[in-house]
Amino acid sequence: MSRIGRMPITVPAGVTVNVADGNVVTVKGPKGELTRALRAEMIIKQEGNTITVERPSDDKLHRSLHGLTRTLLHNMIVGVTDGFKKELDVNGVGYRVAKEGKNLVMNLGFSHQVIVPEIEGITIDVPGPNKIVVSGCDKQTVGQFAAEIREKRPPEPYKGKGIKYTDEVIRRKVGKTGAKK
Repeated sequence: MSRIGRMPITVPAGVTVNVADGNVVTVKGPKGELTRALRAEMIIKQEGNTITVERPSDDKLHRSLHGLTRTLLHNMIVGVTDGFKKELDVNGVGYRVAKEGKNLVMNLGFSHQVIVPEIEGITIDVPGPNKIVVSGCDKQTVGQFAAEIREKRPPEPYKGKGIKYTDEVIRRKVGKTGAKK
C-alpha cells in the first residue's frame, strides 16, 4: 500500500471539492478555482470533509498512480487555500528587474531588455531590484513559470551571476590560475 496514497486529505472550511464523472475534480477556495482531470481508474471517495484515494488493483500502474493522484488532489486544495510561491534572486553587476504594468522587465547583461509577460493564474511581485516572487494557486504553473524566468540567464559557476532560486546553492568553480613563467 502506498504510504502517501492511503493518507486521507482533510478539506478545510471555505473549500468545496466536486468530483464529476471520469474523475474530473473541481476545487474552489478563497484564492481561486482549479479543475483537473485525474486518471479515471483511481477511486476518489468524499465523506464529509475528508477525501480518500483508493486503487482498484495492485497492478504496477495502479500502485504508481495511487500516490500521484492523492498528491495532485492535495496540491489543488493547498493551492486554493494558501497558494504557492517561488522566489528568485538576480545576481550580477548591473543585473536588475522591475515590473511595468503586467510585464516583468529584466536587465541581464544583454544588449536589450528581457521582457516576460505575466500569464493568467500567475502574479509576479518585485519587492526589490534583485528579487522576483512568482505566486499562484497551481503548483505546476508556478514552478514552470519560475523555471522559464530562470532560463533567461541561468547562474554560471565561476562568479555566480544569473537568476537562481533563493534556496538554490550554486556549486562554484575555481577560475584560471595565474600565467606560468
